[in-house]
Amino acid sequence: MPKILVTSALPYANGDIHMGYLVECIQTDIFVRFLRLIGEDVIYMCACDAHGTPIEINASRRGISPRELVEYYHERHREDLARFEISFDEYYTTDSPENRRHCEAIFLAAKDKGHIFTQDIEQYYCENCKRFLPDRYIRGICPKCGAADQYGDVCEKCGATYSPTDVIEPACALCGAAPSLKTSTHYFFKLSDFRDFLVEWTATPRRLQESVLAFVRGWIDQGLQDWDISRDGPYFGFEIPGETDKFFYVWMDAPIGYIAATEHYCRGRHDRTVEEYWCNKDSDALIHHFIGKDIVPFHTLFWPATLKAADYRIPDAVHVHGFLTVDGKKMSKSRGTFITARRFAEFVNPSCLRYYYATKLSDSIDDLDLNIEEFAHRVNSELVNNITNLISRTVGFLNKRLDSRLGKIPEDAAALIPQVEAAIVRARGDYEILRFGRVMKEILQISDLANNFIQQREPWALMKSNPEDSRDVLTFAVNCIKAITILLKPVLPSYCRKVERILNLGDLTWEDLRLDLQNRQIGQFEKLADRLESDTLGKLIAASRDDLAGGIAPVAPEVPEFGAEITMDDLGRVDLRAGKILAAEEVKGSDRLVNLEVDLGRETRTILAGIKQSYAPADLIGRTVVVVANLKPRKMKFGTSAGMILAGVDSSGKIGLCELNPPVPPGTPIH
Repeated sequence: MPKILVTSALPYANGDIHMGYLVECIQTDIFVRFLRLIGEDVIYMCACDAHGTPIEINASRRGISPRELVEYYHERHREDLARFEISFDEYYTTDSPENRRHCEAIFLAAKDKGHIFTQDIEQYYCENCKRFLPDRYIRGICPKCGAADQYGDVCEKCGATYSPTDVIEPACALCGAAPSLKTSTHYFFKLSDFRDFLVEWTATPRRLQESVLAFVRGWIDQGLQDWDISRDGPYFGFEIPGETDKFFYVWMDAPIGYIAATEHYCRGRHDRTVEEYWCNKDSDALIHHFIGKDIVPFHTLFWPATLKAADYRIPDAVHVHGFLTVDGKKMSKSRGTFITARRFAEFVNPSCLRYYYATKLSDSIDDLDLNIEEFAHRVNSELVNNITNLISRTVGFLNKRLDSRLGKIPEDAAALIPQVEAAIVRARGDYEILRFGRVMKEILQISDLANNFIQQREPWALMKSNPEDSRDVLTFAVNCIKAITILLKPVLPSYCRKVERILNLGDLTWEDLRLDLQNRQIGQFEKLADRLESDTLGKLIAASRDDLAGGIAPVAPEVPEFGAEITMDDLGRVDLRAGKILAAEEVKGSDRLVNLEVDLGRETRTILAGIKQSYAPADLIGRTVVVVANLKPRKMKFGTSAGMILAGVDSSGKIGLCELNPPVPPGTPIH
C-alpha cells in the first residue's frame, strides 16, 4: 500500500481564517477522512505561511516582532480550524529550522546546476516610505486585461502574472505615492530551463483538471519567464546564503513548508521518514496538493520546476477549487459577508457548514456560492428533516416501544438492498474523484428509501397486531442508518460518532458497509442536530459588520511586548476619571455594542461599549468604571460615543471591565 501525503495551501499568518479558506480545508479534510475510512495510509500536512513584507509591516504597526505576530495567528488558526474538525496530522509554520534547511538546499542545488543567476533590475522604491516595494505593495492597472487596483505581480481578474514594472500607473500600497525606480541585484530561477519537463509533467492523466491544464499549457506556450526569487530588506524571511539584506521571496519558501511540516511530523517516528515522501525517487509515496485557483501558477509551474532542479520528488496531483462567493457575489466587508471562521462558529454549528460545502463541492474550479437562504434550507430539509429525522424516529420508536432491540431484516425489504448497495458503490467512486455533492445525493437516496419503507409499512400500526413485524421494519431502517453513517463520516465526523454511539457500534470503517445488524441491542437516542434559524444567520452577518467596523479581534499575542516608550507628559494628556453607569441597554442591530449612560460628576456621557457578549446590560447598572474622559467623540454607525471604558481581554476573548471597588465619586481623577 503506497503512503499518501495530502496538503492544503498554507494560510497567511497575518489575520484570522476566513470562510473562503474553509472551502479548501473542508474539501481536503473530507478527502483525507475518506482515504482513512477505506484503509489508506495517509497523512495531512499544512502550516501557516509566516514570511513576507505584509507580516513585517503589520507587526511593526502593532509594536511587536514579526515572529510574535506569526505565533499569535498560528495558534488562532489552529484553534479555528479545529472547530471545523480539520484533521491535520501536522500544522506547522514556514518560519522553522526545517524550512530554512530545505529552502537553502533547494536553492544551492539549483544554483550548482546553473538554474540560478543574478541580474540587476530596476525596482520600485517609495521615497515616502523609504523602502523597496515588493510585488504586493504595488497596486495599479493590469497590463494584460486593464483591470484596475491589481497587485504588482498577478492579476486577480484574469490570472496573468507579470513584472511589477509592467504595472500601469503604479502606486505604493502603503501610502499611495507614486514610486520611483532604483537598481538592485536580484536572484532569478531559470524557469525557462524546465519547459519540456513541465509540458510532460502537466500532461500526465489526472494530474490536473482539464480546465486547469488548459490554463497552464497556455502559460507555457506564451513563453516561461524567469522567476525573481529574492527580495530586498527590510523583509521577514530567510536570508539568502552568502548575502546580507537579501531574502528569499515568500513564494520561494512557502511551498517548501509542505516538506518542513512533513519532516517535523516524521521526526522521532519509526514508520516513516521525510525522505520517502519528498527525496527518495524510488519511493511509491503519492503527493496530493489542494489549492485555490488564484495560486495555480505557483503550484503547477514554479513549484514542480524548483523541486525538479533540486532532485526532490514531484507532486502527483494538484486539485484546484474555485473561490467562495456569498449570495452570488464576492465576499464583501461593507456588506458584512467577509466572515471569519471564528465568528461563524460562535453563531452556527460548524458541522452545518461542512455539510453545505460538501453538497456544493465537485472536481470543478467553478466558484462555490454560500447562498444564505439555500444554506438554511439545505441544512434543515436534508440534514435535519431527512437524515436526522430518520435516525430520531427509528431509534426513538425502538427505545420507547421495543426495548431498544433489533430483529431481522424483513423479506419485503430484500428488493431494496441492491439499491442501497449500488448507492454505496457510486458514493465510493464519487469520493475518489472529489465529487462530494454526488455523494450527498447517494446518502439522501438511502435515507429516502428507509423513510419511505417506514411510511409504507407503518410500524406504529403493526405494533397493535404483530410487534415483531414492527421491529423488523425498523431493523431495516437501522441498517440503512448504519450505511448512511459510514458514508457521511468524512463529512460530519462528530455527528457520526454520536450515531455510532447510539447504535452501540464502534469506530466504523468502509469494510463495515454491510446490512448485517440483526438481533442486537442498540443504545439510546441523543440529540444530533438543530434547525438553522434564519435570524441566526442575520445575527452572524450583523456581527461580521461590527467586527469590520470596530476591529474587535485581538491583534497582539496574549502577553504582548510593551509598546513604544512615552514620557510623563504623554501620559498626562490622558484624563482618566471614575464613571458610574446609570443606564445600559442593547444597541439594536449590533451583537457587540451596549449603550451606556455614564455619570462623570460634571456631566453624563453616552458611551458605546463593545462588551455585550461578556455583560448583560442589566448587570452593568451601578458599577463604577474607569473612563477615558478626554477622548475625542467618535461617530459610529449606531451613534456617537463620547468616551471609552477601560477593560481587559483574556485568551478566550472574554472582556473584564476595570472596576473601582470600593467605588469613588463619579468624576474622581484616576492617577
